[in-house]
Amino acid sequence: MDEITTIPALRERLAAARAQGRRIGFVPTMGFLHEGHLALVDDARAHSDCVVTSIFVNPLQFAPGEDFARYPRDLIRDRALAASRDVDLLFVPSAEEMYAAGRDIRVNAGAIGDRWEGGVRPGHFDGVLTVVARLFNLVQPDVACFGQKDIQQVTLIRRMIAQLGFPLTLRVVPTLRDADGLAMSSRNTYLAPDDRARALALSRALRGADAAWAGGERRAARLAAVMESALSAEGLAADYVAIVEPDTLKEVADAPAGTIIALAVRVGSTRLIDNIILGMERA
Repeated sequence: MDEITTIPALRERLAAARAQGRRIGFVPTMGFLHEGHLALVDDARAHSDCVVTSIFVNPLQFAPGEDFARYPRDLIRDRALAASRDVDLLFVPSAEEMYAAGRDIRVNAGAIGDRWEGGVRPGHFDGVLTVVARLFNLVQPDVACFGQKDIQQVTLIRRMIAQLGFPLTLRVVPTLRDADGLAMSSRNTYLAPDDRARALALSRALRGADAAWAGGERRAARLAAVMESALSAEGLAADYVAIVEPDTLKEVADAPAGTIIALAVRVGSTRLIDNIILGMERA
């Protein structure tokens, strides 16, 4: 595995790979890697010949007062994990390298970016799409792999790829969970032991809604009530429970197969997100 920190070196290495006819797979991350990230690397490896993984904590997607400064970082560990999964190129740029030309021009996420997660974190998805577009332009991958856990992000990236004409295939990899059901996230490291136990209410809420749906319940309000009950049993309240259709993330009154159920919950000082797609999986 080669570690690269500059854009010219990245372009040089990728030009050589393309000259050899190698198909480029790309996994963008903010580091502090876990098995969820590595599942994306495995998927990229299965669908390409040269896997590029980036590690970059993007300042544009953090609002003032959010956890940019304390976001978990461990580059030594990340290097070892990436190498263990046969990453070919590890791209670790600085913010100065990524945004040397400035930060004032941004991708606008539009109305979908103002809903749900974007409603709680204004401007977040403009920052996400801006850095992803920048990375797509730099890497020019044939395939890019993202996790379903960030379902609103995936929805917006899919639309950006289509509307801006990026010539790549988007692969969405199912959420990887710990044995107890908690969705893997770098932010899980913030959780105190008691809060981690309470955080299991997120996956219980999703499982409860999924079981109700499998039993014939289609009314979104009833599914939401099942989830809110599971959360309140642990003394938790959601920032939102979104029961939405998959393309526009607009709320639905009745939930057919393919409907997304997403939620965000603050457990102690840690804000967690999770989701399922009805009829597609079991949380």
